[in-house]
Amino acid sequence: MATGGGKEATAQRVLRFADVVEEPLEFLSPIGGYEKVELVPLEKAVEPLVPLLPTVQSHAYVAKQRCKKPADKLTQDESASIMLYTMSWEPLDECLYVVLNNTLRAPDRQQKLKP
Repeated sequence: MATGGGKEATAQRVLRFADVVEEPLEFLSPIGGYEKVELVPLEKAVEPLVPLLPTVQSHAYVAKQRCKKPADKLTQDESASIMLYTMSWEPLDECLYVVLNNTLRAPDRQQKLKP
């Protein structure tokens, strides 16, 4: 995760801002049903992602270790989930942020993201 200066941190920030050009110009209907899904531990939540993101479980483990005592009144899993989403790893097109955002922008996202 890029937290300081340097080329990697700069590239990460540029990617986040430049990513806006990927936003679809057409209206996409909201995805529903997630509010009814029971919350599960982060380790279980990432299991379906392994075929798309082979290293997601190890990154989830690291995120959870870094969030043992969140100061923001979130649970460890909630805090680690946010950290996992913002982490980058190589190759960049296999990090959660990139894959999830690309999926959310897809016209067939309702089928790809079933609760």
